[in-house]
Amino acid sequence: MTILGIIPARGGSKTVADKNIKLICGKPLIAFAIEEAKKSKFIDRVVVSTDYSKIAEVAIEYGAEVPFIRPGHLAGDYVTDLPVFEHCLCWLKENNGYSPEIVAHLRPTAPLRTTNHIDEGIKILLDSEEADSVRSVCVAPKNPLKMWKINGKAIEPFIPESFSGIKEAYNFPRQKLPEAYVQNGSVDIIRSETILQKRSMTGDTIFHLIMDEDESINIDTELDFIVAEQLMKKRLE
Repeated sequence: MTILGIIPARGGSKTVADKNIKLICGKPLIAFAIEEAKKSKFIDRVVVSTDYSKIAEVAIEYGAEVPFIRPGHLAGDYVTDLPVFEHCLCWLKENNGYSPEIVAHLRPTAPLRTTNHIDEGIKILLDSEEADSVRSVCVAPKNPLKMWKINGKAIEPFIPESFSGIKEAYNFPRQKLPEAYVQNGSVDIIRSETILQKRSMTGDTIFHLIMDEDESINIDTELDFIVAEQLMKKRLE
Protein backbone atom coordinates (compact mmCIF):
# COMPACT_ATOMS: atom_id res chain seq x y z
CA MET A 1 0.00 0.00 0.00
CA THR A 2 1.72 3.20 -1.18
CA ILE A 3 0.83 6.27 0.87
CA LEU A 4 1.78 9.85 -0.01
CA GLY A 5 1.79 12.80 2.34
CA ILE A 6 0.88 16.05 0.58
CA ILE A 7 1.38 19.38 2.35
CA PRO A 8 -0.25 22.22 0.36
CA ALA A 9 1.36 25.56 1.17
CA ARG A 10 0.78 28.54 -1.07
CA GLY A 11 2.59 31.81 -0.60
CA GLY A 12 -0.23 34.33 -0.85
CA SER A 13 -1.57 34.47 2.70
CA LYS A 14 -3.57 37.67 3.23
CA THR A 15 -4.18 37.51 7.00
CA VAL A 16 -0.57 36.80 8.03
CA ALA A 17 2.33 37.53 5.66
CA ASP A 18 4.39 34.42 4.82
CA LYS A 19 2.22 32.48 7.25
CA ASN A 20 3.43 29.02 6.29
CA ILE A 21 7.07 29.85 7.09
CA LYS A 22 6.45 32.22 10.00
CA LEU A 23 8.37 31.07 13.09
CA ILE A 24 6.59 29.38 15.96
CA CYS A 25 8.76 28.31 18.89
CA GLY A 26 11.74 29.15 16.69
CA LYS A 27 10.74 26.88 13.81
CA PRO A 28 8.92 27.62 10.51
CA LEU A 29 5.26 26.64 10.74
CA ILE A 30 5.46 24.20 7.83
CA ALA A 31 8.34 22.33 9.50
CA PHE A 32 5.99 20.78 12.07
CA ALA A 33 3.87 19.14 9.36
CA ILE A 34 6.93 17.87 7.51
CA GLU A 35 8.64 16.44 10.58
CA GLU A 36 5.55 14.63 11.86
CA ALA A 37 4.75 13.24 8.39
CA LYS A 38 8.29 11.94 7.95
CA LYS A 39 8.04 10.03 11.25
CA SER A 40 4.91 8.17 10.08
CA LYS A 41 5.29 4.41 9.82
CA PHE A 42 2.94 4.38 6.82
CA ILE A 43 3.88 7.35 4.62
CA ASP A 44 6.35 6.66 1.77
CA ARG A 45 6.95 10.18 0.51
CA VAL A 46 6.27 13.70 1.78
CA VAL A 47 5.65 16.27 -0.95
CA VAL A 48 5.01 19.99 -0.53
CA SER A 49 2.90 21.63 -3.22
CA THR A 50 3.75 25.33 -3.30
CA ASP A 51 3.91 28.24 -5.71
CA TYR A 52 6.47 30.13 -3.59
CA SER A 53 10.24 29.65 -3.78
CA LYS A 54 10.83 30.63 -0.12
CA ILE A 55 8.42 27.93 1.07
CA ALA A 56 10.08 25.44 -1.27
CA GLU A 57 13.50 26.21 0.20
CA VAL A 58 12.29 25.77 3.77
CA ALA A 59 10.42 22.57 2.89
CA ILE A 60 13.53 21.02 1.35
CA GLU A 61 15.62 22.10 4.33
CA TYR A 62 13.31 20.14 6.64
CA GLY A 63 13.31 17.03 4.48
CA ALA A 64 10.27 17.27 2.21
CA GLU A 65 10.29 16.87 -1.55
CA VAL A 66 9.32 19.80 -3.76
CA PRO A 67 9.39 18.16 -7.19
CA PHE A 68 7.52 21.00 -8.91
CA ILE A 69 6.42 24.59 -8.36
CA ARG A 70 2.65 24.79 -8.34
CA PRO A 71 1.22 26.77 -11.29
CA GLY A 72 -0.05 30.24 -10.42
CA HIS A 73 -3.62 29.47 -11.47
CA LEU A 74 -3.74 26.86 -8.69
CA ALA A 75 -2.56 29.28 -5.98
CA GLY A 76 -5.32 31.89 -5.85
CA ASP A 77 -7.45 32.78 -2.83
CA TYR A 78 -10.47 30.87 -4.10
CA VAL A 79 -8.80 27.75 -5.46
CA THR A 80 -10.13 24.65 -3.71
CA ASP A 81 -8.08 21.65 -2.61
CA LEU A 82 -9.31 19.29 -5.34
CA PRO A 83 -7.48 20.76 -8.38
CA VAL A 84 -4.31 21.19 -6.29
CA PHE A 85 -4.32 17.51 -5.37
CA GLU A 86 -5.28 16.39 -8.87
CA HIS A 87 -2.32 18.37 -10.22
CA CYS A 88 0.09 16.83 -7.70
CA LEU A 89 -1.04 13.25 -8.29
CA CYS A 90 -1.05 13.63 -12.09
CA TRP A 91 2.40 15.28 -12.07
CA LEU A 92 3.90 12.50 -9.97
CA LYS A 93 2.40 9.82 -12.20
CA GLU A 94 3.53 11.47 -15.44
CA ASN A 95 7.01 12.46 -14.25
CA ASN A 96 7.90 9.83 -11.62
CA GLY A 97 5.68 6.91 -12.54
CA TYR A 98 4.41 7.12 -8.97
CA SER A 99 0.74 6.49 -8.17
CA PRO A 100 0.01 6.22 -4.43
CA GLU A 101 -3.11 4.39 -3.32
CA ILE A 102 -3.75 6.68 -0.35
CA VAL A 103 -3.06 10.37 0.24
CA ALA A 104 -2.56 12.04 3.61
CA HIS A 105 -3.61 15.69 3.34
CA LEU A 106 -1.63 17.54 6.00
CA ARG A 107 -2.20 21.27 6.21
CA PRO A 108 0.82 23.22 7.50
CA THR A 109 -1.51 25.34 9.64
CA ALA A 110 -2.07 22.55 12.22
CA PRO A 111 1.21 22.47 14.17
CA LEU A 112 -0.18 20.51 17.14
CA ARG A 113 -1.06 17.49 15.02
CA THR A 114 1.31 14.60 15.73
CA THR A 115 2.54 11.50 13.95
CA ASN A 116 0.19 9.46 16.15
CA HIS A 117 -2.79 11.37 14.76
CA ILE A 118 -1.60 10.82 11.20
CA ASP A 119 -0.98 7.11 11.67
CA GLU A 120 -4.26 6.61 13.51
CA GLY A 121 -6.14 8.22 10.62
CA ILE A 122 -4.32 6.07 8.07
CA LYS A 123 -5.01 2.90 10.06
CA ILE A 124 -8.72 3.72 10.25
CA LEU A 125 -8.86 3.94 6.45
CA LEU A 126 -6.74 0.81 5.95
CA ASP A 127 -9.09 -1.12 8.21
CA SER A 128 -12.27 0.23 6.57
CA GLU A 129 -12.82 -0.87 2.98
CA GLU A 130 -16.16 0.92 2.85
CA ALA A 131 -14.68 4.34 3.68
CA ASP A 132 -13.62 6.79 0.98
CA SER A 133 -11.76 8.99 3.45
CA VAL A 134 -11.06 9.78 7.10
CA ARG A 135 -11.36 13.30 8.47
CA SER A 136 -10.22 14.63 11.84
CA VAL A 137 -12.79 16.42 13.98
CA CYS A 138 -13.10 17.85 17.48
CA VAL A 139 -16.09 18.75 19.63
CA ALA A 140 -17.68 21.92 18.24
CA PRO A 141 -17.12 24.93 20.54
CA LYS A 142 -20.73 26.04 19.93
CA ASN A 143 -23.65 23.74 19.19
CA PRO A 144 -25.14 24.51 15.74
CA LEU A 145 -28.64 24.15 17.21
CA LYS A 146 -27.98 27.42 19.04
CA MET A 147 -27.04 29.32 15.87
CA TRP A 148 -29.21 31.87 14.06
CA LYS A 149 -29.75 33.49 10.69
CA ILE A 150 -31.11 36.99 10.17
CA ASN A 151 -34.36 37.50 8.25
CA GLY A 152 -35.06 41.22 8.00
CA LYS A 153 -35.39 42.48 11.58
CA ALA A 154 -36.05 39.00 12.96
CA ILE A 155 -33.76 36.07 13.70
CA GLU A 156 -34.58 32.45 12.91
CA PRO A 157 -32.89 29.19 13.95
CA PHE A 158 -30.15 28.36 11.47
CA ILE A 159 -31.21 24.71 11.78
CA PRO A 160 -35.03 24.65 11.78
CA GLU A 161 -37.14 22.40 14.00
CA SER A 162 -38.33 20.57 10.87
CA PHE A 163 -34.76 19.35 10.40
CA SER A 164 -33.60 18.85 14.00
CA GLY A 165 -36.87 17.48 15.38
CA ILE A 166 -36.30 19.45 18.58
CA LYS A 167 -38.76 22.22 19.44
CA GLU A 168 -36.95 25.41 20.53
CA ALA A 169 -33.57 23.65 20.67
CA TYR A 170 -31.96 27.07 21.18
CA ASN A 171 -33.60 27.23 24.62
CA PHE A 172 -32.17 23.86 25.72
CA PRO A 173 -29.12 23.60 27.98
CA ARG A 174 -26.07 22.52 26.01
CA GLN A 175 -25.90 19.23 27.91
CA LYS A 176 -29.31 18.14 26.56
CA LEU A 177 -28.45 18.69 22.89
CA PRO A 178 -26.85 16.09 20.61
CA GLU A 179 -23.06 16.46 20.62
CA ALA A 180 -21.74 18.14 17.48
CA TYR A 181 -18.29 17.97 15.94
CA VAL A 182 -16.40 20.32 13.63
CA GLN A 183 -13.63 19.45 11.18
CA ASN A 184 -10.35 20.80 12.52
CA GLY A 185 -8.20 20.79 9.37
CA SER A 186 -5.50 18.61 10.91
CA VAL A 187 -5.68 15.21 9.20
CA ASP A 188 -7.48 14.08 6.05
CA ILE A 189 -6.72 10.60 4.74
CA ILE A 190 -8.15 9.96 1.28
CA ARG A 191 -8.07 7.15 -1.26
CA SER A 192 -6.47 8.38 -4.48
CA GLU A 193 -9.38 6.99 -6.48
CA THR A 194 -11.69 9.22 -4.45
CA ILE A 195 -9.74 12.25 -5.68
CA LEU A 196 -9.11 11.16 -9.26
CA GLN A 197 -12.23 9.15 -10.08
CA LYS A 198 -14.92 10.56 -7.81
CA ARG A 199 -13.31 14.01 -8.11
CA SER A 200 -13.82 14.65 -4.42
CA MET A 201 -11.63 15.32 -1.39
CA THR A 202 -13.88 13.17 0.79
CA GLY A 203 -16.06 10.87 -1.29
CA ASP A 204 -19.38 9.57 -0.05
CA THR A 205 -18.40 7.67 3.09
CA ILE A 206 -16.27 9.65 5.55
CA PHE A 207 -14.98 8.04 8.74
CA HIS A 208 -13.85 10.12 11.71
CA LEU A 209 -10.74 10.67 13.79
CA ILE A 210 -11.57 12.54 17.00
CA MET A 211 -8.90 14.90 18.34
CA ASP A 212 -8.82 16.93 21.54
CA GLU A 213 -9.64 20.62 21.33
CA ASP A 214 -6.16 21.69 22.49
CA GLU A 215 -4.62 19.69 19.63
CA SER A 216 -6.98 21.08 17.02
CA ILE A 217 -5.97 24.71 16.49
CA ASN A 218 -5.73 25.69 12.82
CA ILE A 219 -3.74 28.87 12.30
CA ASP A 220 -5.30 31.66 10.27
CA THR A 221 -4.61 34.85 12.27
CA GLU A 222 -1.92 36.41 14.44
CA LEU A 223 -4.02 35.51 17.51
CA ASP A 224 -4.00 31.87 16.41
CA PHE A 225 -0.19 32.01 16.31
CA ILE A 226 -0.06 33.29 19.88
CA VAL A 227 -2.41 30.57 21.14
CA ALA A 228 -0.62 27.83 19.19
CA GLU A 229 2.78 28.93 20.48
CA GLN A 230 1.59 28.85 24.08
CA LEU A 231 0.14 25.35 23.60
CA MET A 232 3.33 24.21 21.89
CA LYS A 233 5.49 25.56 24.72
CA LYS A 234 3.31 23.72 27.23
CA ARG A 235 3.76 20.51 25.26
CA LEU A 236 7.54 20.93 25.10
CA GLU A 237 7.92 21.58 28.86
